[in-house]
Amino acid sequence: MFADDDHLLRNYTFELPQEQIAQFPPERRGDSRLMVMSRGGDAPLEHRMFSDLPSCLPPGALLVANNSRVLQARLLGARHTGGKVEFLLLTPLPLVLRQAAPARNGDEDELCAEVEGLVRSGGSIRDGETLRFGAGISVTVLESGPFGRRRARLFWKGDLAEAFAATGHIPLPPYIKRADGEEDAGRYQTVYSRADKTGSVAAPTAGLHFTEDVRERLREAGFGWAEVTLYVGYGTFSPVRSEDIRRHVMHREYVEISEETAEAVARAKAEKRPVVAVGTTSTRTLEGVAQLCGRVQPFAGWTDIFIYPGRPFRVIYGLLTNFHLPESSLLMLVSAFAGRERVLDAYREAVREGYRFFSYGDAMLIR
Repeated sequence: MFADDDHLLRNYTFELPQEQIAQFPPERRGDSRLMVMSRGGDAPLEHRMFSDLPSCLPPGALLVANNSRVLQARLLGARHTGGKVEFLLLTPLPLVLRQAAPARNGDEDELCAEVEGLVRSGGSIRDGETLRFGAGISVTVLESGPFGRRRARLFWKGDLAEAFAATGHIPLPPYIKRADGEEDAGRYQTVYSRADKTGSVAAPTAGLHFTEDVRERLREAGFGWAEVTLYVGYGTFSPVRSEDIRRHVMHREYVEISEETAEAVARAKAEKRPVVAVGTTSTRTLEGVAQLCGRVQPFAGWTDIFIYPGRPFRVIYGLLTNFHLPESSLLMLVSAFAGRERVLDAYREAVREGYRFFSYGDAMLIR
């Protein structure tokens, strides 16, 4: 199988000054810039503000957003030796709770479940070792895996989400070179995230720009709104390592589509109204389910869809997204939607114009 330019990893790079990687959110939510790009044709790029979004969307559009909420999934604790240890829960919280069972250690109030997580410590951690954290949470390591992953048994009492909120930290992306602070607890969540959809280890960042004011103006302008759930996994930050990107094995993520959302998408498609995905996670949910089922329908399960140039889009007409990492699967998804060379040209202009990049950075609308 011969790899053309669109399938070579080295062709997804661009120069980005470190100072344009946003380390903090804008002072006020929504005070972000918005680059508007035509999916086809030669229309010039537009440089707007995110507050202009209602005037930039195609008429009658249905926006589909990811309503998952970020869990304070990063735990800091101690080993039996007294050494420091860090655990990042990777299993989506709803799946943890679904398999919760009594701990069988004589404590009637303690529950446990098998999970997957990342473990970091100054020393070697052996299988069978128990790590202790705040709020009554402990983790027993069961088996080591690749890239620091561990199969483990998680122990807790009471409401698990509340326990993580009490002692855990927001797992900021690795390119944000600071510890999480109080501000991140609110700003690294979308205004429409749902408490009953808590479990992501990264935010669906295209949604971070929305304010209640923008959402109200969208409603007043007649735009539709629907929600899906994708519990964002840490794999979203995993680099593509295969020079032929088609050999990349995509991480799995758990998704949910309600009957209401499936009906809204079907109605928009039947009425020839454009479906605009808010972010790559919403895109992967819609396109992943359509690939598995032939159409968007009520669904709860896993998707590992990898969208790169040459892969078809069955559902979305437009895409609202942030600016993504070089050589990332997210950049490849955007390139599949609008063309690799055109996207990279737009990224180079974004660099020249001083846009802020990545999770807390500015936004791009491809229509």
